[in-house]
Amino acid sequence: MRKDGMVVRWDSARGFGFIRSAGTTADVFFHAKDFQDTAAPHEGMPVTFEEIHVGGKGPRAMSVKSLGVMRASGMDRSIRPTTRHPRKSPGASALRHSASSYRHSSSRQAPTAFVMLLMLGWMALVMWGIWVGRLSALALALAPLLNLLTFWLYWSDKHAAQTGNWRTKEDTLHLFGLLGGWPGAWFAQQILRHKSNKASFRGGYWATVALHCVVLAGWIFWSPVHNLLFNS
Repeated sequence: MRKDGMVVRWDSARGFGFIRSAGTTADVFFHAKDFQDTAAPHEGMPVTFEEIHVGGKGPRAMSVKSLGVMRASGMDRSIRPTTRHPRKSPGASALRHSASSYRHSSSRQAPTAFVMLLMLGWMALVMWGIWVGRLSALALALAPLLNLLTFWLYWSDKHAAQTGNWRTKEDTLHLFGLLGGWPGAWFAQQILRHKSNKASFRGGYWATVALHCVVLAGWIFWSPVHNLLFNS
């Protein structure tokens, strides 16, 4: 099925980019060899494309053409010859909204200062848990390793998306965040610019952060409070 979209990322050095379409939840990968136009693609260019899905690699665009070329070549047959003013594309408003969302996506993300304070609080909670004997001292070594592994998983998934290889499931990324790798996931989202604009993924990510912190606090504080109230 042919869809309309807008180029939101283009890497001219590597010859690939991504298209955002109102009809697809994830950005659609396309390669230079699939772009059928004399002009080079660029960010903000409205295009039309055929979307395909191969295995678990995510959506890919084939036969990508700029909307300007489509109209100039007469392929937009819905416009009658007597029409003086070209009809607006049905997806024009959606494309404008998509471009606006891309430009202002950073405003939807949690402020950096808030996340830094949350991380400091989380580290203080882990240290307190070790101090009162509710957590093993191994947590000091395992926490950094877990976060480095989580960061690598994000990098690996982004690399797979760019090269068309097998992707890491979003559930796996959420699982590592839930286990305590959420700080590494946050840094990966900011540094790699991966999974930082998809609203559904961001919602799932913050749900894992909240659940992890609640379970960790409950594990550390519940037993001392219970003993104080009932065994004093």
